[in-house]
Amino acid sequence: MQAHDAFDAVVVGGGPNGLAAAITLARAGRSVQLIEAEATVGGGCRSAELTLPGFVHDVCSAVYPLGAGSPFFAQLPLDRHGLRWIEPEVQLAHPLDDGAAILVRDLPATAARLGPDAGAYLRLVGPAVGDWDVIIGQLVGPFRIPLDPRTLLAGVRFGVSGIRSVMSLARRFRTPQARALLAGCGAHSMLRMSEPLTGAFGLMFLASAHAVGWPIAAGGAQRLVDALAAHLIELGGEIVTGRRVTSLEALPPHRALLLDLAPRRVIDLAGERLHRRLGGGWYLRQLRRFRYGPAAFKLDLALDGPIPWRDPDVLRAGTVHVGGTLEEIAAAEAAVADGGIPDRPFVLVAQQSLFDPARAPEGGHTVWAYCHVPNGSTVDVTDRILGQIERFAPGFRDRILAVSKRAPADFERYDANFIGGDIGGGRPDIGQLFTRPAWRPDPYRTPDRAILLCSSSTPPGPGVHGLCGWYAAQSALRSVLRA
Repeated sequence: MQAHDAFDAVVVGGGPNGLAAAITLARAGRSVQLIEAEATVGGGCRSAELTLPGFVHDVCSAVYPLGAGSPFFAQLPLDRHGLRWIEPEVQLAHPLDDGAAILVRDLPATAARLGPDAGAYLRLVGPAVGDWDVIIGQLVGPFRIPLDPRTLLAGVRFGVSGIRSVMSLARRFRTPQARALLAGCGAHSMLRMSEPLTGAFGLMFLASAHAVGWPIAAGGAQRLVDALAAHLIELGGEIVTGRRVTSLEALPPHRALLLDLAPRRVIDLAGERLHRRLGGGWYLRQLRRFRYGPAAFKLDLALDGPIPWRDPDVLRAGTVHVGGTLEEIAAAEAAVADGGIPDRPFVLVAQQSLFDPARAPEGGHTVWAYCHVPNGSTVDVTDRILGQIERFAPGFRDRILAVSKRAPADFERYDANFIGGDIGGGRPDIGQLFTRPAWRPDPYRTPDRAILLCSSSTPPGPGVHGLCGWYAAQSALRSVLRA
């Protein structure tokens, strides 16, 4: 491909959001160069043989309800570039000491398994499932007041429940199964279960399981970003890998610069230039005050057989929430928020090789598992993670062939945007979910009109959906790249 001397836009950072921004601009006819520091694009969406030869592990993200439901990804011919979704029969299993809660795509069937909570589950989750296309397409993203009656009604319905905490919403349920399903989904927020907006996370993830499913990418998470990169090149965009940008002066000439970076890295790269702009000092102060969330401590395991779950129904699920009851999960997340390490952490588990034989040699299996720890924690929680799984799968440790661990510092070394091991781009609480990373009418724009942010530190926040990049690129097209 012939290189350009100048570009309409340069995108720094080749994660899903950076790729989404570059694709959006290229589809609009703008010349784009995307620059990625590592040898391959991907950010939090890569795959590698982390344990033994032939065992393919997802390095960071693994399961993609927001990817399958993304209105941006839905526009793209990613299947033509090798992306294939695999959807397990059971979207989510949540083992308990006396069985397991099971969530399948069929909403009434899931509700029926909850016995006396069937009606309450349908009343809570049903409206969000029915409004899913409006929620993901119109309500998730930068704050805006909906004018369309259907969007307004969906926003009110979702907001009445979503603004509440998981602990508040859980009062609707009597069974441990229903309460556990809500708590496990709400815990994806990495917040205390008593905090406002954790209900929104719980409701979003429950609804997504029924509306679009919780699929994995066949062959590994890398297939998703490889498909995005192939489409960008098909559109005429250029990708440069293995180049770490440390100075704005080193970039090729451009009209717009989009940064798929955490606020701290934005300050490192562009702070001096932003400071010279009107309002730049106030903006930079907000970036410096931006609060990062808890970190992840992750294990990748190679096994000589499937996890021996006590309840065999759990083997039908691609994703497993391991943490026990709502009360146990709430205690674990509160401990992390207070700077402690719970003895029984909430562990997110994916068992992709049960549904994708390309992930492991014949007879072998992969396990992806992580828990939350305080930002920057140096405590090794390997035994606590393994102990939680063993609690619901006796004999599990005997099947382990190899273990690869990734602590918070390892996450930040892997990707400098994972500040202190925070894989979500900042704490998604009520104080900085819609206004991340700073209070501005357009959260993607900075005091320098030519510099925009497109990382998960902008709305709608964490998740592999590309929406941060999509919205940021639209902002660039409305302003600096109008013609």
